[in-house]
Amino acid sequence: MKTPGDSQYIIETHYETFDKDVIQQSHVTPVILDLWAEWCPPCLMIAPVLKQLIHDYDGKIILAKVEVDEGENMKIAGHNKVRGFPTIMFFQNGEEKTRFSGAKPKHFIDDLIQAHFEL
Repeated sequence: MKTPGDSQYIIETHYETFDKDVIQQSHVTPVILDLWAEWCPPCLMIAPVLKQLIHDYDGKIILAKVEVDEGENMKIAGHNKVRGFPTIMFFQNGEEKTRFSGAKPKHFIDDLIQAHFEL
């Protein structure tokens, strides 16, 4: 579900649509998964950094955002053994390639993209 002003390459996903939006989509386009919470200051700090990177890659990567406190979304975090927020996971060809937790600078994330995604 997109909100006004969001890139067409940024989606909001949920427990019910996670497999389609992240796992299946990653067979077509690499997906960065942002597991975040509204009460989490580092989550709010990294959000514009991720948005800018997705804009920079212009369709070569999808950003899927999961608000862990909504509905059954915490099950996604539990299934993926996430212990802190934000946790950013990289998926390609249905598999997790890497992950990190906490707010990081743009160059750190860009380096991970270059190292772990075949673009």
